[in-house]
Amino acid sequence: MIRRTFIAFAAATAIAAPTVASSADIVDTAVGAGNFETLVAAVTAAGLVDTLKGPGPFTVFAPTDAAFAKLPKGTVETLLMPENKDKLTAILTYHVVPAKVMSSELAGQTVSVATVNGGKLIVDGRKGVKVNDAEVVQADIEASNGVIHVVDAVILPPEG
Repeated sequence: MIRRTFIAFAAATAIAAPTVASSADIVDTAVGAGNFETLVAAVTAAGLVDTLKGPGPFTVFAPTDAAFAKLPKGTVETLLMPENKDKLTAILTYHVVPAKVMSSELAGQTVSVATVNGGKLIVDGRKGVKVNDAEVVQADIEASNGVIHVVDAVILPPEG
């Protein structure tokens, strides 16, 4: 059964100042930002829009369009096919932590956090912020149902 949550967890960073809390939910905030078109298309294809518009709270490590473009050619198109919905959902829910975590809560430490898909992310907030191999390039974008931390790479769950 697909868990009823989605996209990623936050980290400690001094890269960007926290934004003022928004009345828009995570999905509407991502749509309004303009650089998450691929992510929004993926969330839609996976059937996760209603979940991410739900009460949360969620922390989402959100890959930009440029982050998706770093994947091997054809990967995004393949993942968006209906027959790959389960794999797409697993990848997307690996970017989501079922709690609201602001970057200030993780500054100076390395922690392992559980994601919605059941996997673990390693968040290293000692020198900037890294989430597995992705770097947080903007932190603390608040939404009505959680927070978005922008990452520069798609974070793939371990195989198996």
